[in-house]
Amino acid sequence: MFAGPGAGIVASGLLAHELVGLRRTAADAWLVFGIAACVLTAFVWRTFRTSASASAASAAPAASASTPSPPPSPAPAPSEHGRVEVATLAFAYGLSGFGYIVTATFLPVIARAALPADSPWLDLFWPIFGAGVIVGALLATRVRVSGDLRLVIAAAYVLQAIAIAIGVGVPTAAGFAIGSLLLGLPFTAITYFALQEVRRLRPAHVAATTGLVTVLWSIGQAAGPPMVAALLRGAGDNAGVAFTRSLAIAAAALVVGAVIFVVASRAWPLQRAEAMR
Repeated sequence: MFAGPGAGIVASGLLAHELVGLRRTAADAWLVFGIAACVLTAFVWRTFRTSASASAASAAPAASASTPSPPPSPAPAPSEHGRVEVATLAFAYGLSGFGYIVTATFLPVIARAALPADSPWLDLFWPIFGAGVIVGALLATRVRVSGDLRLVIAAAYVLQAIAIAIGVGVPTAAGFAIGSLLLGLPFTAITYFALQEVRRLRPAHVAATTGLVTVLWSIGQAAGPPMVAALLRGAGDNAGVAFTRSLAIAAAALVVGAVIFVVASRAWPLQRAEAMR
């Protein structure tokens, strides 16, 4: 599932590349993607209906059993961490949404301005980002990571900040390609590890806490484009400077997020039982 967004990015990016090669208009592209979305939704809808029917069928025999089973003894309530620790996780996770959206949206714009108009790479940096997402998700979900996951998330933030710096500091096709790949590697891996932290901090309220951190990530994502728009208005005709400043702010936000996770790991160290899981 965590590789799914990367696969979608690769497929949609390559399809957009082909549409550009065919000199189709943006309206044509939206129509093609709208039809594709309807087809994919139909497949997903059928899968969920099948799953719901199977669940109802398996629950029916249990409901009709004549001999009631004794109620299970209540399990001890899992210990939960404090609100400040949870809020710190949510805020630091929100910075990831801010750093991602600024970079993913405007790095291709900078690449289009920096490279020749006939460069075959112009529309491929987004699929390269998606390929990085796939690889990063597969590694994160298959390589056993032990220890404090907050330090792992901090390292992922630093990797994304380095990716931004490469794209800005080396404005070539190779620089943008490497930057896009490195930016994608930790993209959904960050979510994968952050949700594990949610389960560790609030085992009895996983759904609510997941909603909280997701809202903070969405707020960070929503704050990115208006910030870039404000910098563009202030820069006048010098849009390149505004874009570079935007990416620098995004990288700085990711570094701040990494520092917060490191500080959190020192302020609230793992208990022995948590470290042994």
